[in-house]
Amino acid sequence: MIAASRLIVRGVVQGVGFRPFVYSLATEWGLAGSVGNSTRGVVIDLEGQDIDVAEFVTALQLRQPPLARIDSVDYEPAQPCGLSGFRIVETDTSTVGQTLAPPDVATCDDCLREMTDPTNRRFRHPFITCTHCGPRFTIITALPYDRSSTTMNRFPMCANCAAEYADPADRRFHAQPIACPDCGPTLSFLESLVVSSSGESAVLGECALGKAREYLREGKIIAVKGIGGYHLACDARSDSAVQELRARKHRRSKPLAVMVRDLSAVSASAQVSPAEAAALVDRSRPILLLRKAQGYALAPSVAPGLPDIGIMLAYNPIQYLLLGLVGDPVGPEALVMTSANFGGEPIIYDERDQDRLFSLADGILTHDRPIRMPCDDSVQRVVDKELTTVRRSRGHTPLPIDLPATLPFDVPPTLAVGADLKNTFCLAQGASAWLSQHIGDMGDLAVIDSFANSESHFESLTGVAPIQVACDEHPGYRSSRWARQHAGPLPVRAVQHHHAHVAAVMGENGCDGDEPVLGLAFDGTGYGADGAVWGGEMLLATYKGCQRLAHLKYVPLPGGDIGVERPYRMALSHLWSAGIDWDPDLPPVVACPPRELGVLRHQLETGFGCSDTSSMGRLFDAVSSLIGVRHVADYEAQAAIELEGISRGIVCGSECYAFDRIDLADSDSWVGDSSSMIRGVVRDHRGGVPAGVIGARFHEAVAQLVLDWALRGRELAGVDDIVLTGGVFQNPLLLSRSRILLREAGFAPLTSRELPPNDGGLAYGQVLVASSS
Repeated sequence: MIAASRLIVRGVVQGVGFRPFVYSLATEWGLAGSVGNSTRGVVIDLEGQDIDVAEFVTALQLRQPPLARIDSVDYEPAQPCGLSGFRIVETDTSTVGQTLAPPDVATCDDCLREMTDPTNRRFRHPFITCTHCGPRFTIITALPYDRSSTTMNRFPMCANCAAEYADPADRRFHAQPIACPDCGPTLSFLESLVVSSSGESAVLGECALGKAREYLREGKIIAVKGIGGYHLACDARSDSAVQELRARKHRRSKPLAVMVRDLSAVSASAQVSPAEAAALVDRSRPILLLRKAQGYALAPSVAPGLPDIGIMLAYNPIQYLLLGLVGDPVGPEALVMTSANFGGEPIIYDERDQDRLFSLADGILTHDRPIRMPCDDSVQRVVDKELTTVRRSRGHTPLPIDLPATLPFDVPPTLAVGADLKNTFCLAQGASAWLSQHIGDMGDLAVIDSFANSESHFESLTGVAPIQVACDEHPGYRSSRWARQHAGPLPVRAVQHHHAHVAAVMGENGCDGDEPVLGLAFDGTGYGADGAVWGGEMLLATYKGCQRLAHLKYVPLPGGDIGVERPYRMALSHLWSAGIDWDPDLPPVVACPPRELGVLRHQLETGFGCSDTSSMGRLFDAVSSLIGVRHVADYEAQAAIELEGISRGIVCGSECYAFDRIDLADSDSWVGDSSSMIRGVVRDHRGGVPAGVIGARFHEAVAQLVLDWALRGRELAGVDDIVLTGGVFQNPLLLSRSRILLREAGFAPLTSRELPPNDGGLAYGQVLVASSS
């Protein structure tokens, strides 16, 4: 019996070889009809024997292309009309709907084989790609996804590429970024700003690549235009080159990411478990935080003072060529590959900023394929064989994150603007939320401009037209000011910082919000409901609201942000709060300049210029300074990161510190007092206990605090689900130990996986809280 059907397939089904796959499948089953992109998704018209149509639909969902993700298949009735043959039709832009743009993915093995094959016409082609790999999000200008809607539209296909594009049997059938050396973008190397302005002496093609590798061999720094922006690259084994890069970028000690060619090259620098190996070779190619190898061969200045190194594998053809193919002149086997920007600014991606690049690099390896949307590298780590995300960006954006299917409320079209640090925004509607790529810290006008540009582009890609805006409650956040200034007549819903943190993890773990969870939100800074600086909180939370059950006892935060930059100030504040004299044998007392010491004492005694804080992040800073690990931070959380680094792997047994619990009158709430713990740290330091042992005992004390609060919360509320969130839970030692203790006590700890636990995941939680009210 002849049957006809129209299928509307939604999900990641454009730019991933889905139409060629449908064509091949329909041909295999002898079906007539057509397939085409539309703003609703991929539209498939089918006509043939009813059993063949049914088997086609089953195979469609079981045998989809590697990069595709089918979210739904809807059916519309159709009548047989005697169609013959199957074809790919032009994109339909007459309908209104919503489809998904694919992320950028690493060069596939097939393209790598062609690129290294001297007999292949794409041998050493810097822009080789196919339907299974290459740039997507960063080159898409509009949806539906066609070549004319990408930055490849300026490169007409040559006859050979056009033939491949039109051949259903070819891997590049309807591959929109298709190109070859005859018709694709051109690589060029610029040696000075004068050359870049005139273009007269730029070195092109293979010679450009050779010049770039020559610069790297000579210990110079180059800027490299990649998929989502420019990187700064130098020989990762040359300490002088790395130190020079740091000086130019004004990045004194923050660790730098390293790139190597393949998995076999990682072992020279890092220890790799099977779970970590799987993460490294994933199509998203993240920077993965790994334990340094014993025979660590990289420059000491790549990641000074840390046990870990951030490593990623090459993910685009230019990077593979930079690292060298078989037969190439010897060059660096490991490259520092860090974003080309100055501290606090967004990644450089536009050729018009080449003058700024030349203040950072000795030469520029660039090309003429424009980048529509900048996108930094993603950062991940594996803790107890579970992958966690530190920064969600390239390789993941703009894939949506599902909202819980059982929410008792609808999520209207919503824009959530996140926070000021590690900013991302989120657009959401119905069952999906689109979290932006990493935008950065909103302290620079260029970052705010990047935010606005990205937000506008995301609205066009997702089809979400917000009817409400969500922001952080902090009245001074630039993101919140932007929201109020640009919302127009739309309502702006302010969401408490730590409530949003907890809601984000609830949402990612599929919680419907009907039943409350215990939410432990430990971070550095968040505006509290009482105007204090929160950051060591336990909430009893649903999406609709939260109750603060516990928090760390307030201590003064003297001077605001200056206390973040100078951990010795927080150490002195904690000593003062614990009633411990500032004796000259204590490291923070020595670290603080004498005049500042006097001013600080006056501030603490009078309260002038002080805010109350319950921040767990600031407590980590204080302990780091108390035992002489880090007194001045060059980057966020440096003191805590270095403290964890020296503490990891040390078993402290039963000898750990403890927090006192103070029950609040006329309330079920309580306070965790760190005073006795601080006294224990000081006692051990004076007794000559090694800093690593003190650090391990402190980490154990915090993990035991997590357990104690969870047990007390379960006793009060009868809740077994507990959320661990906030930037402090990026600490692998604390996260691992806390989860172990909680599971042993019968809890079900919920943590982030795809979302960062830091402020990079905050906007997703803001969507859920704002939509529940």
